Amino acid sequence: MGVIIIREMVGTSPTSWSDAARRAVATASKTVRNIKTVEVVQSTAVVENGEIVEYRVELKIGFEYEG
Repeated sequence: MGVIIIREMVGTSPTSWSDAARRAVATASKTVRNIKTVEVVQSTAVVENGEIVEYRVELKIGFEYEG
């Protein structure tokens, strides 16, 4: 590996934190090639009426620079 670029993003899911991470990576991979690493920085959730309605993960996605 040469140079790795790190970008931050937030993934969301109605079912779980791991699903939120998977969705974020799947979305990023539509426009970013060579994703090599994912770091979960923070996990949070939105609560309504005493129930979790949305899981959120803040991610750092690392991909290889191709320049």
